[in-house]
Amino acid sequence: MNRIKEKLSKTSLKKCHSITRQFAGIIIGLVTGTVFLCWLLNTVFLEGYYGKTKQKLLIDSFTRINQVAKAGELDSADFSVEFDKICSNGNITILIIDSEGNVEKSSTRDIQNAREQFMDAMFGALDDTKDKIASTRDYEIIKQVDNRLLADYYVLWGILSDGHLIMMRTPLESIRESVKISNKFLSYIGILAVILSAITIYFVIRKVTMPILELTDISKKMIQLDFDAKYTGNSKNEIDQLGAHMNQLSETLEHTISELKSANNELIVDNERKTKIDTMRKEFLSNVSHELKTPLALIQGYAEGLKECVNDDAESREFYCEVIMDEADKMNQMVKKLLTLNQLEFGNDEITMERFDLTELIKGVLGSVSILALQNDVAVEFEEESCYVWADEFKVEEVITNYLSNAIHHAEFEKKIRIFYTKKEDCVRISVFNTGKQIPKEDIEHIWDKFYKVDKARTREYGGSGIGLSIVKAIMDSFHKDCGVENCENGVEFWFELDTNNGCLIV
Repeated sequence: MNRIKEKLSKTSLKKCHSITRQFAGIIIGLVTGTVFLCWLLNTVFLEGYYGKTKQKLLIDSFTRINQVAKAGELDSADFSVEFDKICSNGNITILIIDSEGNVEKSSTRDIQNAREQFMDAMFGALDDTKDKIASTRDYEIIKQVDNRLLADYYVLWGILSDGHLIMMRTPLESIRESVKISNKFLSYIGILAVILSAITIYFVIRKVTMPILELTDISKKMIQLDFDAKYTGNSKNEIDQLGAHMNQLSETLEHTISELKSANNELIVDNERKTKIDTMRKEFLSNVSHELKTPLALIQGYAEGLKECVNDDAESREFYCEVIMDEADKMNQMVKKLLTLNQLEFGNDEITMERFDLTELIKGVLGSVSILALQNDVAVEFEEESCYVWADEFKVEEVITNYLSNAIHHAEFEKKIRIFYTKKEDCVRISVFNTGKQIPKEDIEHIWDKFYKVDKARTREYGGSGIGLSIVKAIMDSFHKDCGVENCENGVEFWFELDTNNGCLIV
C-alpha cells in the first residue's frame, strides 16, 4: 500500500500543464489564424474577384441595353431613367453612337472627350496599353491603362442589334483603395477581436475547467489516501457525472481501505496471539516438566522403596507414604494454580465486579492463614478501618492469600507482617509488608514470571511452585489495575490497587 502511494505521489509531482491555458491558447490561435486568413484572402483574391464582378457588370449592362435597342426603345422616357441607374450604380461611362457618328445617348456631358477616350481604347492610340479580356461577336472587353491619370479601366465596345455603336468604361482604381481600406479595417477589427475573444475565452474556459481542476485536487488528495474532499458541482453535465463517480469511488476506496486495515490489524493480533500461545505453550511445557520432575522422582523413589520393603517397620512405611502424599498434594496444588493462571491469561475466567468490604475480606484471609503464621512464629499486624472497593471479591481474596502466604514464608529477623491501606483520590493501595531480606534488583522484574524463584532452596523447602505471584499479576491485569513490589529498609512490601469509586470501573 505504501509503495503504491509513493509511486502515485511521484507521478503527481510531474510537470502539469494548465488545461485552461491550453484551451485558451488553442481557441485564441484559431481566432488569430482566422483573422489572418481573412486578411490574406482579402489581399490576394479580392482585387481579382472585383475585376470579375466588374466584367460581369459590363456584360449585364450591355445585354440590357441591347435588349432595349432591339425593341427600339432607346429614346423612351422609361429607359432614360433605367439608363441613368445603370451608369450611376455601376460607375460606368456609356456612349451610344448611331451609324452616322452622332451620339444617340451619353452618360457624360463632355461627349467629345469621351469619344476620344473610347476611340483611343478601341484603336490602341495610348502606347499599346490595352489587354483583351473577353471577346464575342457582339462586343469586346479590354483593360486599358491610362498613364496620364495612372488609372486602369475596363472598356467594352460593341455593336447593338439596331446597328448602334456602344462604348462602356468603368475604372478599376477604386478596388485597390477598397482593398487597402478593407485590410486596414480588418487589421483593427482582428486585433480587437483577438483581445476580446481572449478575455471572453479565458472566463468561459475558466468556468468550464473549474470542475476539472476541482476533480484534479480531489484526485491528488485521494493519492494521499485523504477521502474527505468531495466534488460539489451540480450542473448535471458529463463533468459533474464524473465528479459524482469520483465521490462514489472515494467512498468505496475509503470503505475498502478501512476494511483492509481492520483485517490487517486482526491478522496482526492473530499472529501475535498465535506467537504468544506458542511461546507460552513451550514455556509451560518446559516449566511444568521441570517442576514435576522432582516430586515425580520422589514419589517414584519412595514407591519403589515401599514395594521392595527397604524398611519393613511401620514407622518407615508411614514416613514413605507421607512423603508420597505430600508430593502428590504439591503436584495437585500446582496443577490447580496452573489451570487458574491459564484461564486468567487467556481471558476465559469470568470477572464479576461488585462492591464489598475489603477489611472484612482481609480479616477472613488472616483467619485462614493464622495456623501457618503460628507455625512460622510470625506476628501479623492489620490496621483495621472500613474500606469498600469495587472488584471481583473471590479474585481479590486469591491475591491477598498469595501475598500473605509469600510474606509468611519469607519473613525473617523480627518476623513481622504489616497490612495497611494508602488511600488516594479514587482508589486505595493495599500493602503487605514483611521483615526480611530484600529482593535483588536484578530479580524484581522477573518475580511475576511463572515458575521464577528468587531463593529456589527456600521455595522448595516450603513447597512453593513459583506460580502465586504470576496469578496475582494476571488477576490485576484482568482488573486493569496496578500491582508491584518495593524493597524497604528492613524488608519487602508487595502492593496492589483497587477502585473505591464505581466511575473508575469503565476501562
